[in-house]
Amino acid sequence: MSPLAVLLITVALVALSAFFVAVEFSLMAARRHRLEDQALHSRAARAALRSCAELTVLLAGCQLGITVCTLALGAVTKPAVHHALVPLLGTLGLPVAAVDVLAFVLALLVVTFVHLVVGEMAPKSWAIAHPERSAVLLALPMRAFMVVLRPLLVVLNDTATALVRRAGADPDAPAAGGRSPAELRHLVEHSVDAGVLDAPHAARLTAALEIGDAAIDGLVHRAPPVAVGVGATAAEVRAASLDSGHLRVLVRDRAGELTGLVHVRDTLSLADREPVADVTRPVLRLPAELSIRDTLARMRRTSTHLALVHRGGEVLGVVTLADVLGFVTPTHLPRG
Repeated sequence: MSPLAVLLITVALVALSAFFVAVEFSLMAARRHRLEDQALHSRAARAALRSCAELTVLLAGCQLGITVCTLALGAVTKPAVHHALVPLLGTLGLPVAAVDVLAFVLALLVVTFVHLVVGEMAPKSWAIAHPERSAVLLALPMRAFMVVLRPLLVVLNDTATALVRRAGADPDAPAAGGRSPAELRHLVEHSVDAGVLDAPHAARLTAALEIGDAAIDGLVHRAPPVAVGVGATAAEVRAASLDSGHLRVLVRDRAGELTGLVHVRDTLSLADREPVADVTRPVLRLPAELSIRDTLARMRRTSTHLALVHRGGEVLGVVTLADVLGFVTPTHLPRG
C-alpha cells in the first residue's frame, strides 16, 4: 500500500474515532431541557433527543465504532510506520532483531499517541465543553449509523444488560429518592448543632418546610389553559406550544372536557400530520384544598409537572410543579 493511501486511511480512522468519542461524551453531558428547547426548530436536535431516549444502544454504537477504528489503525497504520522506521533505524548499526523490535515499539507508541490525543482526548474535551452544540451537530450522522447497525447494537446492548443483571445489579433501577420533611428538619437541627449552619438560615429552612402545609388554591392559574382538540396532530401541538411558550398542552375531549395532557417533546419524533393520541397521557386532577406537600407527593408519584385544580365539579385552573416549588422563595420566608 502506498504511503499516501496509508496516510488517508489513518486520517479517516482517527477522524471516525473522534466522531464516536464526541458523540458519546456530548450526549452524556448534554442537558435534555436545552435540547428540547432547540428541538422545535431543529431536526438535528430532535435526532439528538431520540438518541438520548436510547442512550445505552447509542453508547454500544460508539464503543463499537471506537473499537473498530482502533483495530484498523493497528492493522494498517502501525505496520506501515513499522516498515518505514526499519531502514531509518538500520543506519544506527544495531542488530537486525534489535532494529525490528525497536521499530515495532516506536510504531506502537506513535500510533497510540496520535489515536489517544487526536482521536479521543481532543474530541472528548470539545464535547464536554460544548455538549448541546456537539450533540446536535453530530446527531444526524450518528442516527444514520445506528439505523444500519441497529440489530447488532441491540444484541450488544442486551448482552451487556444481561451480564449486569447476572452480577446482581439492576441497570434500569431509578435514582434514590429524596428525604422526608421530618428527616430534613432533623438534618437542619443537626447542622445547627454541628456549627455548619447558622440560626437565621436554619429558621428560614424550617419555615420553608412548614409552608408545605398551605393549600394550593392560591397557586392556581385561573386563565383558560392552553389546549387542543382530541384529534390534534403533532404539528398543531407544536404550534400551540410555540404560541403559548408552554411545553405541556392539555387535550379536550369531544364534550369539551380537559381529559389529557401531551408534552411537546413527545411529538418531536412524530410526523407533522400524525395524531398525538398515542403520546397523550391522563391529566392529574387535584382538589383545591390539597396541601403543597401532598401536591408535590402526588406529582412525584405520577411523574407529572402540570395538574388541573378543581373545587367540587368546577375546574379552577392549572398548577405546575414550577409554581409549587417557586412558592417557597425568600419573599415567603422570615428574614434572619
